[in-house]
Amino acid sequence: MLLKLIEEQPRHGYDLIREIEARSGKAYAPSPGVVYPTLTLLGDMGLVEEQKSDGARKLLAITGEGRQHLADNRDAVDVAMARLAALAQFSERTDSAPIRRAMQNLKMALQQRLATASADKEIAFDIAAMIDEVARKIERL
Repeated sequence: MLLKLIEEQPRHGYDLIREIEARSGKAYAPSPGVVYPTLTLLGDMGLVEEQKSDGARKLLAITGEGRQHLADNRDAVDVAMARLAALAQFSERTDSAPIRRAMQNLKMALQQRLATASADKEIAFDIAAMIDEVARKIERL
């Protein structure tokens, strides 16, 4: 995926992270700990080379060997890019921020309620029954 994005235009590591995040609909951003070692590997393999740039960041461009590598692995590249696009479509359809907020709210309510002195096994069973009921309702949506 990184090599494909570099093929489109010379890029630096931070730009690649942001581009993947944008193409995934902000659902995924690879960590620098994954991207930068991979870029070093691509350079060691002769698939990318550093270009002169204005800033301190290394601008990487694809080499002829890199283009050939992409051509040889076109199916795998297409699958990876399609997965990224599918992730963006899913993210677009489902804004999970309200769900994450509600889950955090539930977690806090559970912690507070179960931390009280009056919390016993009966209350724990009642809470579990309520959560199970909500789960069934969600499954039927």
